[in-house]
Amino acid sequence: MDDGEFGVRPAGAAAAAAGEPVRPELADVVRLGRRLVRLVVAAARAEDQPLQRLLSGHLGPGWASVPVVTGTWAPHDHVNVQIGLDAWLAAPGRRHELVGVTGFRHAPFGLGDLAQPGGLNPHVRVLGVGGVAVAAVPAGPGGQTRSCLQCGLYLVDDRGTPLAVLLREQGEVTLEVAGGQDRAEAVLEEVRRLAIEHNVYRGQVVSFGAEVFGPSGSPLSFLARPRVDRSDVVLPQDLLDGIEQQVLGVARHAGRLRGTGQHLKRGVLLHGAPGTGKTHTLRYLLGEMPGVTAVVISGGALHLIREACSVARTLQPAVVVVEDVDLIAEQRMPHRGQHPLLFQLLNEMDGLGEDADVAFLLTTNRADMLEAALAARPGRVDHAAELPLPDADARRKLIRLYQGSLVLDLADPEMVISRTEGVTASFLKELLRRAALYAAQDEDPGDAAADRPLRVTDAHLSAALDRLLDTRSQLTRALLGARPPQDITPAAP
Repeated sequence: MDDGEFGVRPAGAAAAAAGEPVRPELADVVRLGRRLVRLVVAAARAEDQPLQRLLSGHLGPGWASVPVVTGTWAPHDHVNVQIGLDAWLAAPGRRHELVGVTGFRHAPFGLGDLAQPGGLNPHVRVLGVGGVAVAAVPAGPGGQTRSCLQCGLYLVDDRGTPLAVLLREQGEVTLEVAGGQDRAEAVLEEVRRLAIEHNVYRGQVVSFGAEVFGPSGSPLSFLARPRVDRSDVVLPQDLLDGIEQQVLGVARHAGRLRGTGQHLKRGVLLHGAPGTGKTHTLRYLLGEMPGVTAVVISGGALHLIREACSVARTLQPAVVVVEDVDLIAEQRMPHRGQHPLLFQLLNEMDGLGEDADVAFLLTTNRADMLEAALAARPGRVDHAAELPLPDADARRKLIRLYQGSLVLDLADPEMVISRTEGVTASFLKELLRRAALYAAQDEDPGDAAADRPLRVTDAHLSAALDRLLDTRSQLTRALLGARPPQDITPAAP
């Protein structure tokens, strides 16, 4: 008797092979149910993820396997990346559609995450299509701004080749390109080149600060290029000549120097007592270099030395200005075990190529704190200029400079000169302001008018000088850079 006689039938594939009908079993129903649920869930998720549908429709059904190439930039380059990308998109033969992305603010993702089947990444599932999120980012002096994407997807037709480009700013700026590997890399390289070519910082005076303004702000802010006449720089002639030759002379003859194998990078240290005119001299030098990129770092931004030097290298000819460099002589980098910031600065100076047209202008009130470090790294600073306290002739010039529209009606002009031996330019500036205040207080109310010059007399100057030289004003004098009171000529009896 064969098995068939007992009513036993082959199951599954064996039944099909035997040509007999296949009856579903309970396990088959469970498996089919699970598969159906997965298909339904995947379809539902796809319906809820319009970005994936757009990418699939633009790049084709196999878009999930398309290579993605990523480029990154520092936050201050957000505006330049946007400009570079806009320039690339505007080239002949290129068309694009910009898609706004919603829900991106706290969702780390990239084009590769969007390619996951069914959107299994939980961050991706919160994304949607909506309005384009932009931020007004500083783009020039005088409050100029440019609208830059915070997150957006570009569907690009590049002469018949479909590409997808995702631009996002969150801490750093990222640009992802989906397409053929070689083509995507070429796009990133071209955008990077255009971002440098159209860089908004080129030829400007910019300052690194610790603050970030707005949701897509930049640690770089624009400053107006100062304008200071040479006649307003009250320094010994030979001292100013030496500073000019090292800073301005090299800049003016860069081509000839480079052609003869001479290096262009240079470091100039201006040192001296507070109030002797170091910042004023820097302002004069920057005003004499139109078109040269100047990067200023001071205060809370001193830890951004590397970023400042990177900007200068990229946008040379350039100047890096570090005020109060003594403040970083002992200050270390944010991470444990790193060298003081001063050594970071010296390393950046040393890392420039011999033909790099970058000048470093440093100021300090405490040259003694830097001497050992600079001597141990010779060649980084190749010119040091000590700005002296103004002599009698310099004090006369400074008084003429600071008096503005004041009328100095003085019977004894030399009185103030003789009594201010050992003071700084800052002291004289404050002296004239206080004398003007006394003059304003003594003015007849009927004569007071905004357009009428104030008349300062010997009595006003003497009263202001007496107040500043009073022993109770010792701290004020110190803050203005003056010598101790015993070293300053007292009032005549």
